[in-house]
Amino acid sequence: MKELKDIQKVYFIGIGGIGMSALARYFKSVGKDVSGYDRTETTLTQQLTAEGINIHYTDDVELAPKDADIVVYTPAIPKNHAELLYYQEHEYDLLKRSDVLGMITRSSFNICVAGTHGKTTITTMIAHILRHTGYGCNAFLGGIAANYNSNFWSSPNNVCVVEADEYDRSFLKLSPDIAVISAMDADHLDIYGTAEEMENAFIAFAGKIKKNGTLFSKFGLEHELKADHHYTYSIQQWRADIHAENIRSNNGGYLFDVKTPQVLIKDIRLYMGGLHNVENVSVAIGVAKALNIDDEKIKAAVADFKGVKRRFEYIVPVADGDGIVYVDDYAHHPAELEALLSGAKLLFPQKKCTVIFQPHLFSRTKDFADAFAASLDLADETVLLPIYPARELPMEGVTSEMILSRMKNPNKSIKSKEGLMDWVEHDYKQNKNALLITAGAGDIDKLIEPIKKIITA
Repeated sequence: MKELKDIQKVYFIGIGGIGMSALARYFKSVGKDVSGYDRTETTLTQQLTAEGINIHYTDDVELAPKDADIVVYTPAIPKNHAELLYYQEHEYDLLKRSDVLGMITRSSFNICVAGTHGKTTITTMIAHILRHTGYGCNAFLGGIAANYNSNFWSSPNNVCVVEADEYDRSFLKLSPDIAVISAMDADHLDIYGTAEEMENAFIAFAGKIKKNGTLFSKFGLEHELKADHHYTYSIQQWRADIHAENIRSNNGGYLFDVKTPQVLIKDIRLYMGGLHNVENVSVAIGVAKALNIDDEKIKAAVADFKGVKRRFEYIVPVADGDGIVYVDDYAHHPAELEALLSGAKLLFPQKKCTVIFQPHLFSRTKDFADAFAASLDLADETVLLPIYPARELPMEGVTSEMILSRMKNPNKSIKSKEGLMDWVEHDYKQNKNALLITAGAGDIDKLIEPIKKIITA
């Protein structure tokens, strides 16, 4: 494998992915020649093009550079992809995103955030606090930080904040100095086979923490997680080393205190919905205190945090009167949906809660149909879209009906995208005191602006 200093030209297959694009931005920031392929043009690929990265959208070997020093690809790329096959046949240095992250972080101080949910928000919160307070870090995020409209930024300080992805065991290629594990719920069973095998991967990730390093894990996840320094965190569990206290709703966000092993920080303001985000920022504060960052600087950074795109993102924010509040979220696992819906209903108890959910992957729908149904029953009304397949082929008998048929709440339906927009236009927009939530990890994000346009007209 080439050393970073020897790499001048980098080509990405699947450059529009959230993790891949962060790496592309990194290489561009250090003066490398970067180009890539993706299947479709998106807002993110348009931004990359505007930043000077050449991208094409046709799987064409003629368009693929023949002088690339390394080729980075995502596991989501089909095995019969013509460009990928060309590079394999001609024995180029082919690397997964995790290989490259491992290479970049080999000689830095690394804060790595893992977990089946919560990791994008926690990673972004930590990176934002370090940037806002002047501590400085290089950030590799799995989402778009609303403060900076980016998933990557650099710093002269040789510290990397990295989202550690459990899919395909990618996170086992990292070497954390500080690690966070937010959740180990069963997921990606197409990769791991069993929940126990997935837990074993998280235990192995904790085992990658460097000597004298620190682990922060959610209270209750102790299992066999080991580190020289180990702290637990929770939203209100007083036995956790880091926990929130005195939580109050505050204009669509929260005002609260955080107790850490070092100090009690009072009256922290977070302008982001969802009680789970109070827990997320509590561990981010715990990490900041482990780095000896000043309390008042931390409070100012949290108050300035504008969230992560598609993580309890206010599309139509809280306003005076009885209008519709519209929230969008990336939630695509039953536990994430439960946290999203329960948190939203606590914030807006007087509003009728309607969720539009697009299931992601046939395998995940099949594995967790009962749990999805139970989570969605928390809403007052549920509209399901057809399953977004992503990398998968259809499975016989696996449709959104699997979830719908298991739900106990009678206020439920399945609609096509076209049928959904017609329903929003002619039925839903008549609501006044209402809370609308869109959720899912597929292409439901393309419906956000059209829905917003209808309900705000």
